[in-house]
Amino acid sequence: MAEVLTETQQTIAASASPSEEFQRLPQGRQREVFFLLPESIQRNVVENMSRQQLQEFVRRLDPDEATDVLLLADEETRETVLRRLDDDRREKVAFLLEFSPESAAGMMHLDYVTVERDRSLEEVARRVRRYEDRTDRYPTIFVTDDGELLGELPAATLATAEFERTSDADADSETVSEYVADHIVGTPTVRYDSTETDVLEVFRTNPERSVAVLDDDGSILGVIYAGDLLRVLEEEAGETLYEFTGVAEEESVLDGPLAKVRSRYKWLIINLGTAFLAAGVVGLFEDTIAAFTLLAVYMPVVAGMGGNAGTQAMAVTVRGIAYGQATLSTGGRVVFNEIVAGAANGAITGVLVAIIATVFNQSPLLGAVIGVSMVFNLIIAGFFGAVIPLVLDRLDLDPATSATIFITTATDVLGFFVFLGLAQLVI
Repeated sequence: MAEVLTETQQTIAASASPSEEFQRLPQGRQREVFFLLPESIQRNVVENMSRQQLQEFVRRLDPDEATDVLLLADEETRETVLRRLDDDRREKVAFLLEFSPESAAGMMHLDYVTVERDRSLEEVARRVRRYEDRTDRYPTIFVTDDGELLGELPAATLATAEFERTSDADADSETVSEYVADHIVGTPTVRYDSTETDVLEVFRTNPERSVAVLDDDGSILGVIYAGDLLRVLEEEAGETLYEFTGVAEEESVLDGPLAKVRSRYKWLIINLGTAFLAAGVVGLFEDTIAAFTLLAVYMPVVAGMGGNAGTQAMAVTVRGIAYGQATLSTGGRVVFNEIVAGAANGAITGVLVAIIATVFNQSPLLGAVIGVSMVFNLIIAGFFGAVIPLVLDRLDLDPATSATIFITTATDVLGFFVFLGLAQLVI
């Protein structure tokens, strides 16, 4: 099935009319395929549907999925489709559309029922059955006391209570509070306007629980399940990879060549400018390189090691910034540690490359030059790999997105300058 879906996705994404290709799918597969498409293709499909087609598609979705689809449509179309939905679905979708899709409320479901603690277990069971009959889904059961959330009544607990009630005539009058005292499960909560990162933090400490989403007054708005976090985690991983490589977050593997060109060419032009800056430094030592051509052989080694070491330092520093462990004002220790680590790693790799240059090129002097250059270059990489993200963070710029180009430029330009300058002095 996964292979079939992948082929279907590729066919829709590569089509000149993705919406028409999507409409050719059997209705039973449209829901499954739609949410596997890149957002740009999803938007194209929705924008090119007729309002009747969009209504029929949304009608088959859960309220939270319908909300995600309608957010891709223009406001007029959204309102028209909403008016055509049945009352219950329209009310739920309209409610979810009020919230930001990037917030806890944008992630939540409405698959829950609330019961006051003084209600009988018989009444709780009836409410759950009514919900199942109406939605074909089993709800999360939240227990409240005068509107205040006390916790969750697990489905297994209610099932056990119903079984015991069949053999105990007095159990019909038993209230939730009487039965739940030893069975209620504490429920972690988040405010409706909490960020996706805040929700992730709650689940990290409560990995096996659902999370209740609360309004300002503490009333329950919805519920978030652990499975909902898979999408967020996948998006975060993708965003981090995109940021480190200079690729636009919107780009998908299924995008066509023109879309990929539009999302990448600006970044590549910036990199071209920095490459010319490094080339300019190399040009200053043209005579030195001409007199000792072996220097050109080892220049990529210097540049590659500096770039890798700088990226390592940047990754650690950016993570420290994200977790609140480092700022520019408190980052002195971070910078110092990276400089010392760079010097140590430079010494280790410098000795290795010096031995290689001495043995293979029969030039101890060349080995000494490249070995010392390696130490200096990794010190430079450690310094800029730590400082640049801290400075960008202070300037309210995203260090993950912006730091790489500056660090690479610094290690290339200064690394070449040290290596070729030292060679000019010594050789």
